[in-house]
Amino acid sequence: MCSYFEYRKMMDTFIDILRQYPAIALFLTVGTGFLIGKIRYRSFSIGSVTAVLLTGVLVGQLRISMSGPMKTVFFMMFLFSIGYSVGPQFFRSLRGAGLKQVLFAVIMSSSCFGVTLLIALLLSYSPGETVGLFSGSQTCSALMGVGGDAISRLPLADAIKDRELSIIPVCYAVTYIYGTLGTVIILANFGPKLLGGLEKIRRQTKELEAKLDENSWESDPACVNALRVAAYRAYRVENEFFKDGKTVKETEAELKSQGLPLYVDRIKSGKRIYAANADRIIHKGDTAVLCGRREYIVQDHGLIGPEVSDEKLLSYPLEKIPVLVTKRSVTGKAASALSGQRYMHGIIINSITRHGSNVEISDDTTIEKGDVLLLTGHHSRLKSAAVHIGHMDRPTTSSDLMFVGLAIFIGGVIGAVTIMFGDIPVSFGTSGGALIAGLVFGWLRSKRPTFGHIPDSALWIMNNLGLNVFVAVIGIEAAPSFISGIKEVGPMLLVVGAIGTSLPLLFGLWLGHKIFKFHPAITLGCCAGTRTCTAALGAVQETLGSSLPAMGYTITYAVSNILLVIWGMIAVLIVS
Repeated sequence: MCSYFEYRKMMDTFIDILRQYPAIALFLTVGTGFLIGKIRYRSFSIGSVTAVLLTGVLVGQLRISMSGPMKTVFFMMFLFSIGYSVGPQFFRSLRGAGLKQVLFAVIMSSSCFGVTLLIALLLSYSPGETVGLFSGSQTCSALMGVGGDAISRLPLADAIKDRELSIIPVCYAVTYIYGTLGTVIILANFGPKLLGGLEKIRRQTKELEAKLDENSWESDPACVNALRVAAYRAYRVENEFFKDGKTVKETEAELKSQGLPLYVDRIKSGKRIYAANADRIIHKGDTAVLCGRREYIVQDHGLIGPEVSDEKLLSYPLEKIPVLVTKRSVTGKAASALSGQRYMHGIIINSITRHGSNVEISDDTTIEKGDVLLLTGHHSRLKSAAVHIGHMDRPTTSSDLMFVGLAIFIGGVIGAVTIMFGDIPVSFGTSGGALIAGLVFGWLRSKRPTFGHIPDSALWIMNNLGLNVFVAVIGIEAAPSFISGIKEVGPMLLVVGAIGTSLPLLFGLWLGHKIFKFHPAITLGCCAGTRTCTAALGAVQETLGSSLPAMGYTITYAVSNILLVIWGMIAVLIVS
């Protein structure tokens, strides 16, 4: 066994390594924080952000120096990813039925601002304490960075700025725990009771799901849809129609005359497999692959023969690729007319998406500019068809880093511009500029998917790693003053933080139910979204057994992410 002195020497060596190589300490903080964040008690966990922050405060007691722009780089990356993710919904919500949810988010986030500001003024909190209280009680982690950026630009002495910046994570950590736990309990446990009772809301939610034809499992990557729109099946050719041989073109014409718009995709004659060219002859005894939409191919095809299972014949690569409609020659055509075009031979229209929603496909469905057609077929055929339709948005695992870098650069430059209102300098800051850039460029990507592709997995890394590295650096940097900060702030902060969390939530439940008259599940989702509390959304969905609350979460989350940041900047200016 190691003696005390040997153990102390090992620990000193370990600490020296962390001090000499702060990047190692940073990864230790992030990894350990995520590990702690996975610990759950029923439906509650403190989450990775709080866990990383508290771990950073603990690691930071070793007095590890974090220098350079690392914190700012990762935070801008995080904010850009948020904007990019919600940009299309954000701009789409500015018109139509979503305007009610936008207005709800504006009013409720204003109550969050009003309650927090009133507390700060009554207790004479400093700018740093106000930012920490606001970001923690409202679970808006992004506000820590934006608020800190605003404080750093105030005309204060450097020592005072350092004190204010160091107190932010202390106040955040104290208030965030109830900010998350309180939101989860109020929305998932008390919310349904306040809105009419849990059983009643579950029944109403199932009724609305049936009306909307919502499938909550579709967002689960472990689930697949048993329904296949595009079908490929093999048939043994036995019908007398083929006694003297028929070409592929003649066969398809006969199928179409019977109301079956199907294609011959492959032919097996003997042991050889051939591509289904228009002049290829099909004889009795051959095996042919027919393809088309499921509703046509399931009908009786006595014209061909019995269906067979031919693994070799059916084992070949196909592609399913979205194509954006941009060509005038396609705009205004019926789906049946488009399918009848020569360049669409052998290509199946799986789905049509318009403004983010699926459009029911029938022969009379009109194709509009901006629609996204999900097409299935051979690579060469899809490539040729895309030239006539618009732009092929081929799925890929790579990210457009040119787009990411230049977008954040543009947003940062815009955010760095300062406008003077009297003696008060006002700007979004580079972090706010990155968020705006994400919103705008995410929206542009949805309108014109010819550039700026970022896979969901890469976006997850930008979001989670960006935020948690930023929070880890904050915790490590602020750690030396953590104990003194707790003594200075006092336990009263926990109480007022709980008040700042609870009052806006109760107001939001009343507002959605009585004033906006939302469906109860949507009201709960709107409250979770306005509070930007994903943990609460998950808890609500678990309580109701439905993903329907997410319909109220997306728009309010997008709007509130912007407004809470703006309210935080205003709060800093007022209390300073």
